[in-house]
Amino acid sequence: MDQWELESLRSANNGMRNQIDYAMDIYEKQQAQLAEIQQQLDALRVQASSSDQLAEVTVDSAGVVTDVRLTAQAMRAKPENVGRAIVEAAQAAARSARSQHDALIAPIVDIAELMPDLPDLVPGSPSWRDARESAENDGPRAG
Repeated sequence: MDQWELESLRSANNGMRNQIDYAMDIYEKQQAQLAEIQQQLDALRVQASSSDQLAEVTVDSAGVVTDVRLTAQAMRAKPENVGRAIVEAAQAAARSARSQHDALIAPIVDIAELMPDLPDLVPGSPSWRDARESAENDGPRAG
């Protein structure tokens, strides 16, 4: 191996080492934020009322219904109207919860986008970004 090839390998090695150091710095920054974000997500509750004020629904950060309250007016309403009111309130609460969830995790997502992808470090390897985007596009969403 001549001097030029050796310097080329050293340069490539240093470049890869710099990318890995950068990725580790980002990872450590994310870890510091994750516990706080998880606590906020665990505590998040969103309420919404139906437009006719028959029902109020509370959901958690995942949009799962945690409470349903019916007004006195709902007790006199037709069952199908009460059902529609519950669904309307639940959907509104779930949309709001999704929006708040996305806002809470946005800093982590933004930081993750700065990290080098696996093919940047190891040419020819599969992309974790492509896999994540595929899962996000195929997965269920609230609302």
